[in-house]
Amino acid sequence: MNNTCFDVIIIGTGAAGLTVALELADKINATSPKEQTPKPSIALISKGPIQEGSTLYAQGGIAAVLDEDNDSISSHINDTINAGAGLCHPERVKYTIEQGKEAIQWVIAKGVKFSHEAQTDDYHLTREGGHSHRRVIHAADATGKALSDGLLAQVKRNPHIQTLEHHMVVDLILSSNASNPKQCVGIYLLNTKTDKVTGVPAKFTILATGGASKVYLYTSNPDSSTGDGIAMAWRAGCRVVNMEFNQFHPTCLYHPKAKSFLVSEALRGEGAKLTLPDGSAFMHKFDEREELAPRDIVAQAIDYEMKRTGSDFVYLDISHKSADFIKSHFPTIYKRCLSYGIDITREPMPVVPAAHYTCGGVMTDLNGQTDISNLYAIGETAFTGLHGANRMASNSLLECLVFARAAANNISLELKDYECEPLLPAWDDSRVTGSEEVVVVTHNWDELRRFMWNYVGIVRKNKRLLLAKQRVKLLQREIDDYYRQYHINGDLIELRNLATVAELIIDSAMQRKESRGLHYTLDYPFKDDKKFLHDTVLVPENYS
Repeated sequence: MNNTCFDVIIIGTGAAGLTVALELADKINATSPKEQTPKPSIALISKGPIQEGSTLYAQGGIAAVLDEDNDSISSHINDTINAGAGLCHPERVKYTIEQGKEAIQWVIAKGVKFSHEAQTDDYHLTREGGHSHRRVIHAADATGKALSDGLLAQVKRNPHIQTLEHHMVVDLILSSNASNPKQCVGIYLLNTKTDKVTGVPAKFTILATGGASKVYLYTSNPDSSTGDGIAMAWRAGCRVVNMEFNQFHPTCLYHPKAKSFLVSEALRGEGAKLTLPDGSAFMHKFDEREELAPRDIVAQAIDYEMKRTGSDFVYLDISHKSADFIKSHFPTIYKRCLSYGIDITREPMPVVPAAHYTCGGVMTDLNGQTDISNLYAIGETAFTGLHGANRMASNSLLECLVFARAAANNISLELKDYECEPLLPAWDDSRVTGSEEVVVVTHNWDELRRFMWNYVGIVRKNKRLLLAKQRVKLLQREIDDYYRQYHINGDLIELRNLATVAELIIDSAMQRKESRGLHYTLDYPFKDDKKFLHDTVLVPENYS
């Protein structure tokens, strides 16, 4: 691989990464000379097995206006903007939603199967929190798996795409050409099985690494959600936006063996009720939409009631629906709960909020282009302006599809104008040694996630944020010393990235002196449209 120059390197294999890989491969194949055995021109990099990532665990579905007799583009736009609490970029929202139907048709053409209405050819559409209509297309309660499996099957058959599993990107490489130092020309790539680092050149690099919810102690995300793309882009000199808006999914299963198993919003869309341990409902006290209020409102209501009552959880109850309905619409949730001894057809399930989605990210334009030439960011890694202060349910997979296809189109038009950097700087580990102090990494990983949960969680205060800032600076010094002295591995790279993202979240939260959307602070409990009807933009020292 040392001598290989790729047209495009894609970091991440969720919905965004798989989509952009397939779109690019189709476009490159259409314009390149026909070869008997085409050489791979696209590298698709996965930290672990290629199917692992947040997309795989997405349950709900993809929001798009497919039933135009009972829904409309304007309605979807209004719902999204309302959920975003005044910070959505209307032109970005309009662009994304207008592309929705075409994106779904593209996915279906790639072989992804969605649920149908009983005894008809119509797709079954469900409704989730914040939506005024049924517009969420889904594959039972395992849409992410259906999407991931369907796209991955196409990737594996495509000769233009080379997949690199069990590899992690350490950092981006910028051009050594003084005339254009703000151009990404490749990556330093760690083989996590050998711990060897190699410089890999590319004309274009795409960050599709997902979000950063692993920065919190409790999360619905897989272990890979460590904010890698956001941290790498920040170190390289990209602006980062709205990192204070961390979405906590209101309903994750509360069970010692469940590891924050997410319970889809679609249950509430089909009538599930939130109750206290004594069986009394409470959402009517917080919002007239009750269980179908946006996620920030539901999560804050649950957090409030848990603290008020001293309970470790609340209940979500759909047992008033027929057993057949529950088993057919929510087979994954039913089977998983049953494995823990909870029969949701007969009894409520205990749930708690958990960190779920990073609404902020790397600043991009409508094509996914970042502040650095030839570096793109798509999916949860990116800030597109779609979500504002709170992401509406099932808009995330839509964003992945729409902006991945836009990035592929833009890159394909520019590929011919670029050559690979002839010589990348070699990775220098000549002055480091092996370490037997792995406990340092483990301890810092645990401490970081605990103080982020306790001090920078669903409800915040100035004093807690200051304490978190002090702790993260100390941890960063320890991590930096360790990084410089010892051979690196995957755990250290993730810890370094998490510490970077944690500081970005803290700094953003300290700047926003109001409560809005997913950012709620006891010191400033109300919205302040006069001073804060704008994004929180963080600018790195090396930005130019």
